[in-house]
This record gives sequence, C-alpha cells and structure tokens, in this order.
Amino acid sequence: MKKTILFLLTTMLTLSCTNKSTTSAPSNEIDLTQYVNPFIGTAFTGHTFPGATYPLGMMQPGPETGNFTWEYCSGYFYDDERINGFSQNRLNGTGCVDLGDLLMQPFSGERRADLSSSFDKSTEKASPGYYTVELAENNVKVEITTTPHVAVHRYTYPKDEAANLLADFQSGLVWQKDRIHTHVLDNEVNFESDRIITGHTRRREWVERTYYFVIEFDKPILSSEKLEPQDPREKAPRYILNFDMGDDTTLNMKIAMSTTGIEGAKANLAAEASGKDFDNVYQEAKEAWNKYLSRVQVEGTDDEKTNFYTSLYHLYIQPNNIADVDGRYVGPNEQITQSPSGTYYSTLSQWDTFRAAFPMYTILSPEIISNLVNSMTAFSEQQGHLPIWALMGKETFTMVGNHSVPMVVDAYLKGFTGFDPEKVYQEIKKSLTESTYFKTNWNLYDHFGYYPYDLIKTESVSRTLECGFDDYCAALMAQKLGKTEDYEFFLKRSQYYKNLFDSETRAMRPKDSKGNWLTPFDPYQLAHADSNVGGHYTEGNALQYTWHLMQDIPGLIDLMGGKEETGKVLDYLFNTTQETTGKLSDVTGLIGQYAHGNEPSHHVAYIYSYLDRPEETQRLVRQITTDFYKNKPDGLIGNDDCGQMSAWYLFSAMGFYPMNPVSGEFVFGAPQLPKVTLKLAEGKTFTVEAKNLSPSNLYVEKIEWNGKPYEKKYITYADIMGGGNLLFYMSDKPKR
Repeated sequence: MKKTILFLLTTMLTLSCTNKSTTSAPSNEIDLTQYVNPFIGTAFTGHTFPGATYPLGMMQPGPETGNFTWEYCSGYFYDDERINGFSQNRLNGTGCVDLGDLLMQPFSGERRADLSSSFDKSTEKASPGYYTVELAENNVKVEITTTPHVAVHRYTYPKDEAANLLADFQSGLVWQKDRIHTHVLDNEVNFESDRIITGHTRRREWVERTYYFVIEFDKPILSSEKLEPQDPREKAPRYILNFDMGDDTTLNMKIAMSTTGIEGAKANLAAEASGKDFDNVYQEAKEAWNKYLSRVQVEGTDDEKTNFYTSLYHLYIQPNNIADVDGRYVGPNEQITQSPSGTYYSTLSQWDTFRAAFPMYTILSPEIISNLVNSMTAFSEQQGHLPIWALMGKETFTMVGNHSVPMVVDAYLKGFTGFDPEKVYQEIKKSLTESTYFKTNWNLYDHFGYYPYDLIKTESVSRTLECGFDDYCAALMAQKLGKTEDYEFFLKRSQYYKNLFDSETRAMRPKDSKGNWLTPFDPYQLAHADSNVGGHYTEGNALQYTWHLMQDIPGLIDLMGGKEETGKVLDYLFNTTQETTGKLSDVTGLIGQYAHGNEPSHHVAYIYSYLDRPEETQRLVRQITTDFYKNKPDGLIGNDDCGQMSAWYLFSAMGFYPMNPVSGEFVFGAPQLPKVTLKLAEGKTFTVEAKNLSPSNLYVEKIEWNGKPYEKKYITYADIMGGGNLLFYMSDKPKR
C-alpha cells in the first residue's frame, strides 16, 4: 500500500553491506548474511530500512533520517545526509506510516539546539541483525543489534568529552508534521534508578495502541534535564541524559518493549538479553538469520546471490510475533490474552502477502504456519472478522477484500494441522457474510452481484474482484469440509466478476445500480481511495485490474473470446505506449500498463502460459527480474510491502509462481539462477537447475522432473515438498 508522491531518483552506487568488525559465522558454515544488503530498497519507493532486525521479531531498531511524509514510511531515505536519532521499531516497505517509537540520539560535549547529525556514508554499514554509523557532528559511533523483543545499542564516545543522550518519548513516525505534537495520547516515564527507566505510551497514527518499555543502561545516569515542550499539546517528555562513564568510553543501552505492561517488558529483557553483551546478542541474531537463509542454497554471481538472499531477508522481517516471552499479548480487544502456542503474529500486510509471500512461508518455514493461522483466528474472535491489515495487534482497515481468507484456506488445503478447521471456517464465513465493518456492504454485494459505483463511491470494481477471490477460497474450504450449501453459495459469489466484464471494451468496468456502465470510461484512469484521487479501482486502473481473476483465468479467457483474442488484449497491456491518466506513486515499474511496482499486476505475466504462449512469460520474467531487482539502494521498483515484492522475485528466480495462491500449483516461467536448492523437512531437498542459462538463453526448451520429461504447465506444492530435481534446459530461441 502506498500513497501520493513519486520520486524520480538518479542511479546510486551499490553499497557494501557486510560487517567485518564484530562476529562471524562458525567456521564450518557459510555465513549467508554476507549476501544480504539491507540498503536495497531504501531509495526510490522501496521504503525498506537498514536497521537491525531479528527474524519475525518485534523490534527493528535503526536510524531515522526523516518524518512526516509518504517517503518516510520506514523513517529512512538513503539520500538523506542527516540522522535525527535511532528509534526501536518500524515497518518494512509499506506505504503507510506508524511505529518509530522511542527515539534516542547520542551526542558528546555541549548540547546544541539541533541534535541531528551529519554522517559519512562510508561509516554506515548494515547486515542482518546489525547496523553501525559514525555521527560526525555528535562525535559518537553508534552500533545497534537486537533480540526478538530487545533493542541493544552501543555508543562509543570520545574519552575526554561528556557522554550525553537525547531520550525523546514524544517522537514517532507520523503522516503530517503537526501530528508529532498530538499523536501521543498518554505517557508515563519513571526513573526507577540511575540505570533503569520504565513507562508506557499510548499513541495513534495508523492504529491506536499502547506500548510499554524498560530502558537499561550499563552506566549510571549522572544527571537528567527535562526539556521544555516544543508544543503545548505534547503529552510526552524529552530528556537530556548525561552519564558517569568513569574510565570507559562505551555506553550500552537495552530497550525492551511489550504490549502487556512494564512487567512484560522486564520479563522480555531478562529472558533475552540479561547477562549478554552486545556481541553476544549480535551473534545470536546473526545465527538466527543464517538459520532461515540457509534453507536455500543458491548458485550465481555475487549480485544474483545478493538479490536472492536480500529478498529472503525481507520476507522474514515480518510477520512480527508481538507476544511476550510468556506468550501473553494484547490484541484488538485491548485485553491481555494468553497464546496457547506462545506466539501471536501481527503485521501480515494481507492484501499484498497472500499472493506469494504466504505461499513461500508454506514451503520454507512450515513450522510457523499453524501459529499464523491461529493468530488470525484469535484476532477474528476478538475483532469480529479475520484481519484485513493488522498492525501490532490492531486493525488498520487498509485496502479491500479480506485476504486472511486465502492464507488460512491455503494452509488448510495444503494439509497443515495444529488448528481447528471448523473454528477457522466459521471465522471465514463470519468475515465474508456477517461482519459489518465499513468496507463490506454484503447486502449490496449479494443483491446486485457486484458493488455498484453509484452506491459504493470508491473502489467498486476492485472490491468486487478482490472479494470474489476470497469467496472462491471459502468455497474450496466449504467443499472439503462437506458444507455443500455453503460451497454453492460462495462459488456463485466467486463468479460475480462476470457482471462487471464489458465485452465491448474487454475490461472490468464500473456499473451502477441500474445496470448501466460508467460513461465516459477511461481504462487508463488511475484510482486510489486513500488519496484525493478517488475512483473505482485500488491503486491502479481498468487495464491492470481486468486481469485480477486469479481463481478463474479460463473463465476470463472465455469472456474475452478465446485464447487468441485474450492474447491480443494482454499484448496491448504490455505494449501500449499511452500513459496513464493521472499519476500515482503506487503505479511504478511500468511495462506498457503492467505495473510491477504494485501487487495487483504480480501474476499477470504468467497468464501467457494459459494462452499457450509460455515464451512471453519467460521473456517478461527475464525483463522484470533484470530491470526491477538490482543490488543497489534504488534496486526495488516499488514498495516491498512486507516481503511481497521480494517473494515475487524468489519464486520467479526459481522458475515458477503461485498465480492462484490457493491452488497448490506453481505456474512455470523460467529460472533466473543456475541452481537453487531448498532444504526441506525430513532431510529432503528440492533442486531447480537451469542448464545452459545465460543472458541470451532466456527461453525454456524443455523440462525434466526427476530425470523424466515433464509437460505440465506447473509443478505442485506436494511435488516440491516431497523433494526432487527439476531441470530446465534453456535456449536462446522460444520453443515451437
């Protein structure tokens, strides 16, 4: 999800992201973090960040270079020349603003009016679990690492100057500058001793939430000065802390957070960081990242490996387990709840990640799937519907449809256990028929068989199409559970898309409550409900959304008049030179009107395989992976969106993609790496090899599966998880 302004940036130099000054991987293992570049996506509109992270952890401490606009959804932009401080959490690649809690800014010597600092880019380095930079004006070396619930900072000051720290409890990432003074609703700060500060903050931005914290220093606070508020509306203080360093020059700070209370934050600190120094914590974070990264072995150039492993890294920055170490958490009902599994995941960005990220989790990390399903189910029991786009346990109501549905159905159809299918199904049914949050309007949907644009003023077409896919998923689960009446009901709903297909324009076109098409109709007109653009589509236009039929591509082909006619319309999408009507920052990575920078287009290149023209898919996959994924700060063509942009690359680089995410089928494209090996459960491996792959050999001549010719257009989830060898023979000419 993204918002308003499109930045055009010049090409940037690739930045080395390895850190060689602290710990290293065990000598008998390959340290795959060397192939992760956290600076990829920190320029242009990627909205990623280079802070320290832990796989699926709650904390993401790192630098903040800006605030108050769409460009600073993660609080960081690569081209910036000053750092305002270091906050403890943030979002990866989203298009909405929140988090950025508890800003800390170290400085030595006398206090200046402006404590932001310039920095030399050559001193800024990042790798999984680690970030470092030297603040030039503040004269402090900053190093940051993290556990799942505890951010750990190490500041090195000059020996003969005062060691100071700005602790800003009012700061946070907000959409507009004026809201920095009003986003905090309530705050408490307690100096429990000369080394420990505790408290809580209730704040609002994308969601309203309360977080609790404990801050522990390894040096005593010599003095604290409470600064005057910058605005009389502020509810939280800012302090200048000065430390008694003795003969030492290094200050260590640990910040633990919790949704349940100060005692929860203290327990998190004790369990994860007590008795551990900075290097211990970083080593554990690095080992945790290698655990996930090592599930895939990749052959290729260093840049190819970096693109792949950075994508894998982006995939596991979230979802975030916000439960305390004892399994307690606060969800949408704002009550402390005990998770039976000890985990409670939030920040799933469902509208984005159901497409490829979640299917990738089912392959690479099946151990987290039942907990993900149980987390979504528990959320629904409290909220009244499955999460649409949940952040820190709260609902944002962002985007359209409810794409938790395909996630939990995907898990069920793939045979995952550890959750109650009947309970899950009832939450699906409730979410798609009973829930009355403001984007449902089920009575209208069922009465008309679509959302009429005169009654539903924004996103009427996209809402119809997105809900149709959820209905399709519900139908599949109902069928498997033996609920025939429900199956027929949801299957009928999944075909509502046909009511918006205009055979004259061969597009999904807005229709009013009297059955009349929108006139005049401009298929190039961009729409975005969350901005002043408005319109009938979600972050896109008719040319892009017409193909949003992942559940029934054969049905769409029939509507368009067969494969040949469908091919003409699809060719037009990729080859038109006419520009969009209006501009949106979401619509980037254009090939014709195909927009790879936003998720509704992600499956579209694979539709050619259904038209018996797989060479077009193969050509486009090469073009997209080459042009839109690069090892440099502006190397992502759009928001990473909690790993979805990266997941597209992971699948496509291996040679296939989940065009229908709940089908259990992965449609072939063409591999972009010489060899990829997945380490699966029970010691099994799945290997993809591209024989004769080269810049010119981008087409697939033939495929073998376990040494035998393979003619299907796809490979199944069961095939992958059973292990085996998939061999592509590559050529410089399309197969005839």
